[in-house]
Amino acid sequence: MPDAPRQTSKSTADDSGPAFGPPERGRTTPHNLPLELSSLVGRSLEVQDVGRLIADNRLLTLVGPGGSGKTRLALAVASGIAHDFQDGTWLVELAPLSDPDLVPQAVASVLGVRGTPGAALVDALRVRLASEETLLILDNCEHLVGACADLTGALLGSCPDLRVLATSREALGVPGETLYPVPPLSLPDPRHLQDAEGLARYEAAELFVERSRAVRPGFEITEQNASAVAQICYRLDGMPLAIELAAARARILLAEQISERLEGSFALLRSGGRTTMPHHKTLRATMDWSHDLLSEEERALFGRLSVFAGGVDTGGRGDRLRGRRHRGSGGAGAALRAGGQISRPDVGAGRGVRYRLLETVRQFGREKLQGSGEGARIHRRHAGFFVGLAEEAEPELKSHAQVGWLERLEKEHDNLRAAMRWLLEEGEIETAARLAWALRLFWYVRGHQREGYRYTAQTLLREGVLPTGVLARAACAAGLMSYGLESHERTRRPCGTSRRRWR
Repeated sequence: MPDAPRQTSKSTADDSGPAFGPPERGRTTPHNLPLELSSLVGRSLEVQDVGRLIADNRLLTLVGPGGSGKTRLALAVASGIAHDFQDGTWLVELAPLSDPDLVPQAVASVLGVRGTPGAALVDALRVRLASEETLLILDNCEHLVGACADLTGALLGSCPDLRVLATSREALGVPGETLYPVPPLSLPDPRHLQDAEGLARYEAAELFVERSRAVRPGFEITEQNASAVAQICYRLDGMPLAIELAAARARILLAEQISERLEGSFALLRSGGRTTMPHHKTLRATMDWSHDLLSEEERALFGRLSVFAGGVDTGGRGDRLRGRRHRGSGGAGAALRAGGQISRPDVGAGRGVRYRLLETVRQFGREKLQGSGEGARIHRRHAGFFVGLAEEAEPELKSHAQVGWLERLEKEHDNLRAAMRWLLEEGEIETAARLAWALRLFWYVRGHQREGYRYTAQTLLREGVLPTGVLARAACAAGLMSYGLESHERTRRPCGTSRRRWR
């Protein structure tokens, strides 16, 4: 149902998490909240409500469908209350992970915690957080609910001053959890005509105007387009991401044209006589509609970008992966950014700008990529590129350039994980073993030893397919990764295998 207008404040709307800057009031406290790059429209009431709830509840989960703005709301709240947590406010992004066992590692990496040999990593996290006033934000938990629930329950049970703010499409199911359903933006009722000034007071309409101006400066609600804007907002159920995708088309379409085309696309989904759709279907239909407006080259680039788990640089080596023979790829990338498919720019040090897809959009892109028939080829190209990057870094990790290369590999860690996972799943064991050897020092120095041990152990399960030299290196890496995590006997075994193969 349409809503009454609400007072709005500026922040942002999609679910993937753009950025908020450091807290300005009170004392400075440590945090890793990203910088604000676009405005949050509306949500002033929700920010206040969630802020009050997290003060009184140790575990608060923001729940809602993809694209409803859970991450943006969480970051807005965290930015406002970070000064209350003297030991830090820490964002842990879980969307790139697919392995539940990596959840504790993700938290430990953000906090800078290293495990103790022979002890579970969660124990090290307990020790670190036991006496600290900390806010932990677990973002995008829905595909790792069990692991998030286990870790959260363990930490809250022994860390009295810890607060956890989670975002998920479903509850974690931890005792004491408080749920906060994230509502849609306030909506106008298109059945009752409103003047332009009155329409602009609704959050959904304000968001459409704000995002339309980003691609078409000077866009305004007028008496001529007010009805169309109201129809767009109503049709999209006040879903922030859906509205942003529609508004991005204001670069080439009038509001009246956007409304007409949306109606045509959605009519097929209402063929059973229903007049409304669930929110997830609304978003899906909007993404399909937006995707259909892309050129063939833009669709191809969009699908290829979806294989990146942790973003991609627009300059430097990223050009090699996209393929320099595609001369128009720069223009296609610009079109995707203008069309709302690419977001979250982050300026890299001398290597262009880094972009990442919103997680909901990335999942959609991967579906399209698989449907195109070139999914396997693009995944192989992605894996090959990051194996090459790791092998280029390997000798540098023992040189004066070590610090810079460690930082670079850390930035690409999600992509390196995705490459390793794909190689193991596809049975590309020799290439996976090469990647493990190249990353061994990175894993050890940067506190990812447990993760590295799991990967190297998996490569040795198929040691019979490995050439002698590759097996010698893989076994050596497994021995190094197991040191302090396993018994001396279990560490000696791969080391002995490596020694024999070298000889």
